[in-house]
Amino acid sequence: MKSLQVITLGCSKNTVDTSHLLYKVKDDYKIVPESYDGPVDYLLLNTCGFIGDAKEESIAAILQAVERKGKGDVGKLGVFGCLSQRYMADLPSEIPEVDFWGGARELSPIIKFLGGKPSGETFYERWRDDNLPYAYMKISEGCDRRCSYCAIPYIRGAHRSVPMETLVKEAEALAASGVKELILIAQDTTYYGLDIYRKRALGQLLDRLSEIDGIEWIRIHYSYPADFPEDVLDQMRENPKVCRYMDIPLQHVADKVLANMHRNVDGAWTRKLIRTMREKVPGIVLRTTMIVGHPGEGEEEFQELLDFVNEAKFERLGAFEYSEEEGTFGAKHFEDSIPPEVKRERLDRLMEAQQKISLAYNESRVGSEVKVLVDGAADGRLVCRSEFESPEVDGEIIAGYDSGFNPSDVVGKFCKVTITGADDYDLIARI
Repeated sequence: MKSLQVITLGCSKNTVDTSHLLYKVKDDYKIVPESYDGPVDYLLLNTCGFIGDAKEESIAAILQAVERKGKGDVGKLGVFGCLSQRYMADLPSEIPEVDFWGGARELSPIIKFLGGKPSGETFYERWRDDNLPYAYMKISEGCDRRCSYCAIPYIRGAHRSVPMETLVKEAEALAASGVKELILIAQDTTYYGLDIYRKRALGQLLDRLSEIDGIEWIRIHYSYPADFPEDVLDQMRENPKVCRYMDIPLQHVADKVLANMHRNVDGAWTRKLIRTMREKVPGIVLRTTMIVGHPGEGEEEFQELLDFVNEAKFERLGAFEYSEEEGTFGAKHFEDSIPPEVKRERLDRLMEAQQKISLAYNESRVGSEVKVLVDGAADGRLVCRSEFESPEVDGEIIAGYDSGFNPSDVVGKFCKVTITGADDYDLIARI
C-alpha cells in the first residue's frame, strides 16, 4: 500500500475538507500523521490564502515540501485549498516541482490525482485519527457576502448549503465514533438554507441535529449579524443540547467603518442585536472578532469601538489589524493609509481592555460547579471545557483530581467540576 500524508493549514473548514478527502481514499493508501517526517509516496498540502500571514505560512510549507521531495522523501507532491485556488494562474509556473495543483471548491480532482473515483461532491463520511470528543461540521461552503476587506467569496465561490439530510448522516456517523459535541462552521452559518430551502434554516437544522443520540452539545460559529435569525436564539434558550454560546464576528461598530466594510449593518443595529441576544438567552457567552485600522477608522471611530467593547463586555474577543488583500473591493477603492504603528497601538489598547473584561468574567465563575467535557489529560490534570468554551480559540478549564483517580475514566466524557481559580484566559478547577 502506498503511503499518503496530508498537512492541513488554516482554519477548521480546511480540517473538515481533509477529513472528507481521506475517507474517500482510506482503502487505497496507508495514511500517515501530519507530524511524520519520514518518506511518503504522496504528500498533499491543504493551504490557506485568507490573509498575509496565512499565505506566507502556506508558501513556506510548500517550499519545505519541495525540499523533502528533492531529497527523495516525497514521491508525488500535490497542493490544494485556498492559496492554490487564489493563485492558480501563477503558482504552477513559479513552483514547477509540485505535481498537482487543486483548488478549494472541489475534492474530486484531488481524488482523481490519487487514483480514486469521485462519487459526487456531497460527502458525509469522515476520516478520524483522533479520539477527541468534539468535531467541526461544515454546513455550507462559499459566501454571497461582499465584505470589502475579504477575499473568501473570490476563493470559495458562491454560498452552497449542504442538504440537511447529508448533515444528519454525517452527525450520526460522528456520534457513532464517539463525538459528543458538534461545532457548526461555515463562512456564514446564519445564511444556511437560503439557497436550497429558500429560507434561513439554521434553527431547523439545530432541531434535527439535537435528535441524534450521543450528541449532547451543539455549538455555533461564524454567524453574520445582518438579518440574524432569532429562532436560533429560541433554540439556544429552550434546547438543552444547543450551547449558550455564539461566535458572531462583528468587525466594528462605527457607522463610517461598517459602511466602508460593506457589512450591511450600522452601529445601532449591532448594539440592538447584542442586547437582544443577552435578553433572549440569559447567561449567553458571546465571542466576537474586531478589525482595527480599517480605512475610515480615525481616532474617533476607534474610540467608539473601544467604548463599545467596554460596554458590551464580550466574554471572548479576538482582533487583528487590517491588511489590504488584492482583488477585494477595499484594495481597489480605499487607501490603506493608517500607519502600521498606529494599527498596532490600537490593537494593543483594544486587547488590553478585553483582557480586563475576560479576567472579570472568569473571576465571576470561581466557586461555581459546571458540567464539562473532558478533552484529554496531561501532567496529572484534566483538560476540560464547559458549554462556554470552544476548543482551540478559547481558554480551558484545567481540573486537578485526588490520588487514586483514574483520568481515563472521564476522558471523552462529561463530568462536573468546581472552579477554584481564574486568570484572564484559563480556569482552574477540581473534579
